[in-house]
Amino acid sequence: MSTGTGRVDRVGEAGGPGGAGAAGGMGGRRGRGSGMGGGDSGTGGMGGTEVITAASPQATPERRRTDRCTAGNALGIPGYADRARGMETRTTGVDGMAAVTAAAIAAQETTSAIDGIGLAPIADPSKVAPQDARGLSRQFFARLAQLEEGTHEYQYVRNTLIEMNLSLVRYAAGRFRSRGADEMEDIVQVGTIGLIKAIDRFDLSREVEFTTFAVPCIVGEIKRFFRDTSWAVHVPRRLQEARVELAKATEELRSRLGRTPTVRELSELMSLPEADVIEARKASNAYNSASLDAALTGDSAQDGEAALADFIGAEEAALELIEDFHSLAPLVAELEERDRRILHLRFVEELTQAQIGEQLDISQMHVSRLLTRIIKRLRSGLLEAGTA
Repeated sequence: MSTGTGRVDRVGEAGGPGGAGAAGGMGGRRGRGSGMGGGDSGTGGMGGTEVITAASPQATPERRRTDRCTAGNALGIPGYADRARGMETRTTGVDGMAAVTAAAIAAQETTSAIDGIGLAPIADPSKVAPQDARGLSRQFFARLAQLEEGTHEYQYVRNTLIEMNLSLVRYAAGRFRSRGADEMEDIVQVGTIGLIKAIDRFDLSREVEFTTFAVPCIVGEIKRFFRDTSWAVHVPRRLQEARVELAKATEELRSRLGRTPTVRELSELMSLPEADVIEARKASNAYNSASLDAALTGDSAQDGEAALADFIGAEEAALELIEDFHSLAPLVAELEERDRRILHLRFVEELTQAQIGEQLDISQMHVSRLLTRIIKRLRSGLLEAGTA
């Protein structure tokens, strides 16, 4: 099959006959379907049919994506098959032949784009063995550095690198398998984000293996995810790190001493003040939380089940005084300065009447009479407020 020279913008009516080949090339402009290329029993332009290609300025973004996905699927380029199955082919008043023609032209453009990369396409990058991915990654990184960001070629090389190195994500995520199968999916997704960041930041000129650079990036991204989402109550980062060090030091001293270590022993091993060790212990309680309504037996606190709040709470006797305090506050504000000071010295600082008399330069008997008068006035005000 031989193709004509030139890009097809529109195929007009009354195309000319083809030359040698199964189908002649197509070129020309609106209203002129002069087919180019030749062959035996070739065909020229198609009359009455309008084809808008992915390269045409009239093509919509949806149309461009549809054509490229169709072409990529036909060429076996990874990632395009699933997208092509989910997209509908849209045409501007043309029949099925127009859609096939547009797909063929887009496929030709995609083929030239992949050829421009200078690397052989990989059918399924996710199935490349890790030892093979190491050598191929260097080739793709070298080509990625030469391509302009945002182009189709750049995106293809970048996506291939991501799929080809997903085994690094699975390897790094395996370190956290003790967290359970329920969290592994989230861990792999977060690790993939770390892999993408590593690919975008990797510099081939530093002569470092990509695996050496990528694994710490992936593990760091996963640890940041745990730090930001795992704690029931958010605590400062220094306390989060101190908690990890405290757990290691406690386990080491317990195995060495055969007993639970003291705060001083932990402080000496961790080279931290005792106050910081105590603070790290308190912060450890914020990692997990339990509901006060959680049932101690069964699945719920209903039907007479005992709840956690029934055992860790106690009635506060001073709670009943809150209403009295609120009622007493405006009455105290109406007292004279000396009376308020006497109340403060007696009931806040808890001084004796003799000590209050020494500060105010009055006798203890005078202080007693003043306290009796002040308390009687406040009591009367509370009773009046209660009956009002």
